Amino acid sequence: MSWIVRAVARHFGLQFLLPDEMKALIVDDDRVLADVVGFALRREGFQIIQAHDGQSALQRWQEEAPDLIILDINLPKIDGFAVCQQIRKQSNTPIIMLTVRGEDEDVVHGLELGADDYIAKPFSPRQLVARAQAVMRRAGQSPATAPRQIEGLSLSASRREVRIADGEPIALTPLEGRLLEYFLINAHQVVTIDAIIDYVWGPRGADRDMVRQLVRRLRRKIEADPTSPKFIYTVPGLGYGLLLDSHFSG
Repeated sequence: MSWIVRAVARHFGLQFLLPDEMKALIVDDDRVLADVVGFALRREGFQIIQAHDGQSALQRWQEEAPDLIILDINLPKIDGFAVCQQIRKQSNTPIIMLTVRGEDEDVVHGLELGADDYIAKPFSPRQLVARAQAVMRRAGQSPATAPRQIEGLSLSASRREVRIADGEPIALTPLEGRLLEYFLINAHQVVTIDAIIDYVWGPRGADRDMVRQLVRRLRRKIEADPTSPKFIYTVPGLGYGLLLDSHFSG
């Protein structure tokens, strides 16, 4: 949510709970860069916390419980890899790691330790904000979070359960839950396979066959007849959609 939207909201007495109450922990020993990143995220409604070495990063994380962490790899005292590893033992807080351009091994190692995304230096503040918004969406913590109920289908993202009408809750895997959440966010619209991959798998990626298999598994759970779906439609050559109009699904 931009600072302009927040200013208009305040003028009319409106309140937004997210992301205005969210905290971002920025960890970088380059204080100038940390200030630039903090300024960009502050404009998007985040409360900013900073740390400039790995030891203080862990301390601030424990004290402040941030909703997002921007984490440089090359830190004094404790490096970013060790910080990421320690945090992942206790929390699923979204982490974006900052790397030096071209250091592919660092990227792979960071993702293996549980980082949600990475961005190579140098980068623009706009690029970082876009990545931050993406990981927050994937974590289910942005204003675009899926509606919980729509036309006979209700999702509990925290419990990873879906109900059809008044039926019993149906357990979903993490990937199935993210796929259904994305469909709910974009209900009545066609979404491309590439967009699904970006939302469900993120920087780790997937291929078209993996998407088809995941859609097939989700249909088996929520459709009375998966061969004649009433919720999730295939749009040949385009992608998929939830509760599409006859123009797309007919």
